[in-house]
Amino acid sequence: MAQNLESQLQQIRRGADEILVDSELVDKLKTGRPLRIKAGFDPTAPDLHLGHTVLINKLRQFQQLGHEVIFLIGDFTGMIGDPSGKSTTRPPLTREQVIENARTYEKQIFKILDPDRTLIEFNSSWMGEMRAAGLIDLAARHTVARMLERDDFSQRYKSNQPIAIHEFLYPLVQGYDSVALRADVELGGTDQKFNLLVGRQLQQAYGQQPQIVLTMPLLEGLDGVQKMSKSLDNYIGIDEPAEEMFGKVMSVSDELMWRYFELLSFESEETINRWRDEVQHGANPRDIKFRLGRELVSRFHGEGAGEMAQQAFVDRFQRNEAPEQMPEHTLESTDGELGIAHLLTRAGLTSSNSEAFRMIGQGAVRIDGERIDDRNLHISQGTTHVYQVGKRRFARVTLI
Repeated sequence: MAQNLESQLQQIRRGADEILVDSELVDKLKTGRPLRIKAGFDPTAPDLHLGHTVLINKLRQFQQLGHEVIFLIGDFTGMIGDPSGKSTTRPPLTREQVIENARTYEKQIFKILDPDRTLIEFNSSWMGEMRAAGLIDLAARHTVARMLERDDFSQRYKSNQPIAIHEFLYPLVQGYDSVALRADVELGGTDQKFNLLVGRQLQQAYGQQPQIVLTMPLLEGLDGVQKMSKSLDNYIGIDEPAEEMFGKVMSVSDELMWRYFELLSFESEETINRWRDEVQHGANPRDIKFRLGRELVSRFHGEGAGEMAQQAFVDRFQRNEAPEQMPEHTLESTDGELGIAHLLTRAGLTSSNSEAFRMIGQGAVRIDGERIDDRNLHISQGTTHVYQVGKRRFARVTLI
């Protein structure tokens, strides 16, 4: 193998929430053969964000250790709809949606993984060929009682909320993927633990050695509370413009920054611990966060992109310079002027007048670089100004 046993285990365990069963992982590694490492992704959204890359980074670690990485696109399971953590039945995707989203995944993952050492599979390859008799045989290898051990199913059953029969198929199909691929290790988020254990159980039922289950934490989003999600608008997309990505990284709290380093950075644990010690002894956390921003931006936008994004950030926010490129709007006013809250909302800088008033109260609104605190300010028609809300939202607005 590429490295000795202890070195491998140290890297594999880094950032992991749980390994089931750790002793079995040690035994598999001792064989010296490349292990088959599987992680499945349902193509439910066309773009990946940094939360998704926590698993992909762990795949990369296994890849560098000489193991075989299987990136499984769940195009078949995506049409079922993963019920994990949901209080209601999740609507399935159409075949067309699944295929379109899967295409974007393939080009995005190779910003992290080595394309020459990555096997991409679609679970429709075997599930699409399975006949009804095979599906019945698969279902016979698990019980309803075991299914209802899952928290979301259990809660819905107790509260008399409907559970569709096809939702029970999701963990069975995901588990059968491990049988079809003869996986040695399967990675997933902590919210996928039940499904991963079904795979382990099904492998035993089909006479295979059970896979190791390795769960990774769910990365908190920019709010520091909820898991990173596009629907919650607390995400950093890996295809976002470099300056936007860097600015979002810099908005992460100083405390959450270390969590991002642990789960997203390729720097060694020793280096990160040294930086943490520097901050505890008086170093500015902002300067350490600069390093995280540079690393992530360069990873997804190419060498040197991080340094350029940092300079743009410094120019914009530390010198109060507006970006060269920004949205431009022309708004109409029927009475010769427009209230500032209405203007900000109509320009898309705030989601509502109440948010505009709140941002003004927080001192987060600027006109041509000058902070304003007058909630009753009215802007005259025939004027053009640069409006800024918070650190990253800019627009040039002409009022006619």
